[in-house]
Amino acid sequence: MKQKYIIYTLLALLIAYLIYNKFYGTKAKEMQAAAAAGIKKGKKGGGPVPVNVMIVKDTAFNTAIDVTGSISANEQVELRSSTAGNITGIYFKEGSLVKKGQLLVKVYDNDLQASLKQMQVQIKLAEQTEYRNRILLSKEAISKEEYDISSTSLNSYKAQADLIRAQIAKTEVFAPFSGTIGLRNISPGGYLSPQGSIATLVAVDPAKITFSVPERYLPLISINSKIKFNVESSRNQFTGTVYAIEPKVDVNSRTIMLRAKADNKSGVLKAGSFAKIHFTLDQIPKTIMVPTEAVIPDLKGSNVFIAKHGVAVLRAVKTDTRTDAKIQIVDGLQPGDSLIVTGIIQMRPKVEIKVVKVINND
Repeated sequence: MKQKYIIYTLLALLIAYLIYNKFYGTKAKEMQAAAAAGIKKGKKGGGPVPVNVMIVKDTAFNTAIDVTGSISANEQVELRSSTAGNITGIYFKEGSLVKKGQLLVKVYDNDLQASLKQMQVQIKLAEQTEYRNRILLSKEAISKEEYDISSTSLNSYKAQADLIRAQIAKTEVFAPFSGTIGLRNISPGGYLSPQGSIATLVAVDPAKITFSVPERYLPLISINSKIKFNVESSRNQFTGTVYAIEPKVDVNSRTIMLRAKADNKSGVLKAGSFAKIHFTLDQIPKTIMVPTEAVIPDLKGSNVFIAKHGVAVLRAVKTDTRTDAKIQIVDGLQPGDSLIVTGIIQMRPKVEIKVVKVINND
């Protein structure tokens, strides 16, 4: 039993010795002294933080946004026949230009033409009867009722002839406007119904560009506003003019739809193409623009650091419009301030700094 207590005592003494030696021994004191010396040396040798600054100045700024949209034809229609029948003639080539009023398709109408001729004979006879009765009426040889019957008969035949002519007109399909006709969906001799598509007729000059912008930009938008845009099929940049604005805001996206027209005599712009649009809304003649990386966001707003008397000074700012590389400062900076634009990660209020370079505010 005594031997057991002796062993426990020896183990406790050994543990106590190891702990003391670790924290209070000679080696521990040397390490603490070296660490303290290192800290003092670091403080002495660290020096001011090197930074680049930008002298703040007023500049002109174009309020612009980049959005996407789609190209559509100025006019586009799916050509269909107003009547059913066998196709007797196709008078266009796929992908060709057609003029307004040009005959495109003809449907069988021989039966209608025969009916019209028959009706014209009836009209001629009715005209003769009406003429004789008119003479007789003037001589009081017949009653007014008899004359009215012949006159009504004549008018009835003429009305029937007009109806047949209208039916014949439906057997011909004309181009409603000038444009490019697409691939045809019919063949000679085929049966054409009002539900069947003949082809698509498209007028692409000028081209229409439809796009939407956020609701908050509505006060800056007006008819005749200019846009610039690009399409995947061309390296050229195109320009357009806004000609119509949707009178209501989309309740889901809170955007408003606009439509612009662009010259397309070359035919490069195709209906259905995707457009990348740069829309300049307004020009602010005098404002402050700074590099985006110089602005530090936090929960309360945004901050920047300015160089003043060799130290960094934290300044709260209010921002507005943002571009790819810069952000607009509407409050918190004044022309002439030295804005710190590099070394932002190392910045703290009242940190000593050394200005290495003054960059241009372009």
